[in-house]
Amino acid sequence: MKQGNFSRGPCFFDFYPMKKILLILICSLVTGLSSAQIADSAKRHVTLKGAANFRDLGGYSTSDGHHIKWGQVYRSADMSKLTDSDLSVLKSRKISYDVDLRGHQEQAQAPDKINPGTDYILCPAGSDNLDWAKSIAKLRGNQADSLMIAYYSNTQFLADRYKPFFDKLLNLPQGQSLVFHCTAGKDRTGIGSALFLYSLGVSYETILEDYLASNYYRRAVNAQLTNQMVKFMHLDPEVAKSMAGVKKEYLDATLNAITRQFGSVDNYLRTQIGLDDSKIAILKAKYLEK
Repeated sequence: MKQGNFSRGPCFFDFYPMKKILLILICSLVTGLSSAQIADSAKRHVTLKGAANFRDLGGYSTSDGHHIKWGQVYRSADMSKLTDSDLSVLKSRKISYDVDLRGHQEQAQAPDKINPGTDYILCPAGSDNLDWAKSIAKLRGNQADSLMIAYYSNTQFLADRYKPFFDKLLNLPQGQSLVFHCTAGKDRTGIGSALFLYSLGVSYETILEDYLASNYYRRAVNAQLTNQMVKFMHLDPEVAKSMAGVKKEYLDATLNAITRQFGSVDNYLRTQIGLDDSKIAILKAKYLEK
C-alpha cells in the first residue's frame, strides 16, 4: 500500500438508533464506507449477550488479490460481562488468545471473563493516565473533535501497546484464534485493527471501512452512552456524540502522525513494531488465504 495516499472518502455520519432497514439505507447512501461491513454483518458480527462490537476481521481483500482468513482474528469491546453462553461461543470459535489493550485500572475494575486456559495479556501502555471525564467536561460543539484528533495523533505509546499484540499474532498456534479489545472497542482497538490490516496489505479505504463500522455495530450502545453523558455529566450533546463514536478524521490523524514522524507506515511497522520482511511474510502466511 502506498504511503501518504490517504484520499478522502465519504463524510462521517453519526448513527442514531432506528429501524434496521432505514439504517442500512442511510449507510449505503451517506457513508459508503460501512456498506460492505453491513452487507456481510451476518457473517462478520459475533452476537454475544455480554460484549458489543465483537466481529471477525476475516474476508477483507488485499491489494494483491488475497483475502484474510475468516475465524482467525477478532476485535471487541469490553469482555468483562460475557455469559456462559458467550464463553461457549468463544470456545466453539477456538478463541484461546486474548489481547487486552486497556489500562491497569480499567482491567482491575472490569476483568475479562475468559475460558480456562486462555492465553491472556494486558497491553496497558498509554492507557493509565487517560482522564476523559476531566478533559471533556467543558468542551462544546466540535471541540471534542480536536481532543480526539490530539489523542489519535499521539504516537508515544503505540509501539509499547501494539508490539506485544503483533508478537501474539506472529506466534498464534495453527488452529487457534485471537481476540483483541479495549473498553469501547473503537479507539485503541480501532488503531490496532488498522495496523494489523495494513501489515497484510489491505487498502486504507477498507481499513477505514472496518474502523467506521464501529458506529454501526455500537449504534445502540452509543445512543445509550450519549444520553447518559448528556444527562449525568451535563455534556454538550455534540461532544457526547463525538466521544461515543468514531470519525474518519480520527484514524487519519494516527496514520498521518506516523507518516510525518517515521516517513511511512511501512517504516514504522519495521522500525518500531519490529515487523521486518520475514515477519510480514509470516503474518501473510498465517492470515491470508492462498
